[in-house]
Amino acid sequence: MTVVEAVTAEPESAIRTLHTDLPVNATFHVWLKAKKDAEAGAVSFSNQNGKFAEVSSVNTEEFSFRIYQVFGGGHVELSYDTVTTAVSVIYWFTASDVLETGITVVHTKPDNAAPELPGSYHFRPPFGWMNDPNGFGRFEGRPHLFYQHYSHGLRWNTMHWGHAVSSDYLRWRHLPIFLFPSEDLTTRPDKRGGAYSGSTIPLVEGSGIRVFFTEQVQDRIPEQQIQLTATSSDLIMAGQADVILAHRPDGQGLTPDFRDPYVFRGPDGLWKMLLGSQSDGGGVILLYETLDPTAASGWTYVGKLWVETRYKTTAIECPCLLPLDGPANARSTRWVLIYGLMHSEDPETGRKNLTMADVGWFDGKVFTKEFGQELDFGTDNYAFQAFLDGDSIIGIGWLANWADANPEIDFPTSMTLPRRIHYANGELLTPPIGAAESLRSHILDRTRLAAGERVTFINGAVEILIELASSDAAFELALDHPTVTLGLVSDETGLWIRHEDGRDGASPHYIAKGARASRIRIFLDYGSIEVFANRGRYVGTKRIEGFEPVRSALLRADPGAVVHATSWALKP
Repeated sequence: MTVVEAVTAEPESAIRTLHTDLPVNATFHVWLKAKKDAEAGAVSFSNQNGKFAEVSSVNTEEFSFRIYQVFGGGHVELSYDTVTTAVSVIYWFTASDVLETGITVVHTKPDNAAPELPGSYHFRPPFGWMNDPNGFGRFEGRPHLFYQHYSHGLRWNTMHWGHAVSSDYLRWRHLPIFLFPSEDLTTRPDKRGGAYSGSTIPLVEGSGIRVFFTEQVQDRIPEQQIQLTATSSDLIMAGQADVILAHRPDGQGLTPDFRDPYVFRGPDGLWKMLLGSQSDGGGVILLYETLDPTAASGWTYVGKLWVETRYKTTAIECPCLLPLDGPANARSTRWVLIYGLMHSEDPETGRKNLTMADVGWFDGKVFTKEFGQELDFGTDNYAFQAFLDGDSIIGIGWLANWADANPEIDFPTSMTLPRRIHYANGELLTPPIGAAESLRSHILDRTRLAAGERVTFINGAVEILIELASSDAAFELALDHPTVTLGLVSDETGLWIRHEDGRDGASPHYIAKGARASRIRIFLDYGSIEVFANRGRYVGTKRIEGFEPVRSALLRADPGAVVHATSWALKP
């Protein structure tokens, strides 16, 4: 008997159509690629009068970026043949009011779509991968957040800058992709580099901003990483970038690490730039300056501002330096220097990739340390970036850690709650911004948690405030999570986050050693816990794998130890 194997023929055509209603002068951003070498991928635009435009690409390796403007508005259909064309992202916006309205996402692939998390209040991208915050600042009256971004999947790849705008640092409108890497890097998803992290300043003349960033090209000789600048007058997309630092400083014994430019005004009024690197002596922060009042050119090397040898640090990443307790030009003003320790590990706790915050004085050339502390004992507040908003320092971090970034982990991640940074009574404090209280939707409990009873939550978005009779009072807050053993403990060793995910090996011990806390705010969200004790003296941020919510809480303490405990449901 002869057996004939049935073969399913590939359909000749499988048209998918997307529908959207447009105002006049809408701009589309489309990413598409061809599925067949011999045939271009294409997306067509149609209205009641029929097809009126088409964008196409012959690249079969990576999605190509295309722009098309629809002047007339009205109902528009976008169609493509799924046999010949793959489409990653489509969104539209109107340039005249996009800062007020944001983008409208028409299409994402299932494997780059953002998770559905009702009530979540942390910033997440509308699609794709996100890591470091970039260019965080207030421009033209609004807070802007840029971030490391890859649109076409939930893993790190060729870096772009995503972009969002807010009025209160908490509720964000997504904007068009702001900064693109060189065209060569966008032709294939081979992780060779892209537009890496950096910072942003207002244009000295006219409206708009100037951005500074590192361009990484993995196979470029002799410099994999160089520094570029670009401007944007409309705050929607960056213009052509120019190289401002093409080489590392000579004779400093530096590795190819040379990245993350942070630009700010020094006490002498000159523009300064910090860059992270690595030398034989450990991780280093390099200092540059320029006499150019626009900061566009003339950057010269000043010297090594800081050398870090603790915790087996390799390179320093994402440094920033800000005046802390007075004007920048006052000699008595303390400054705070914040920086990430790449590949660092605390041997006592197993925590990796620590972030430090050092307080001292900066004269424009030299930083003299007075004292220092960890920025976050939970370590999942990485690549932290801050700026001076009026008289207040506001900062935000990536709520993740490269130690957790592996092929099995869930993404996208979020940003942390924005934090204030200030100096009081000889201590550096980093509480959440005051506007965080506006997230409180309604009270869940005032009495039961304090009485030792279990309190259940509606979803994963909760704030808990605990006040103790004494800073020596011990307690354990047990949080019921479906996949992770989670909680917060204060005992004779300090304040620590209990986090056990069942993986092989012992979990790191996320502890603020010796901390004595009397007032603790805990923010829970899908995939995270953030702890602020003693008004921000001790801060711990931990990412929780997955997007399952914490379901309930139980507080254990000695009788009389808890003065009160209040829980709120949160809503953005």
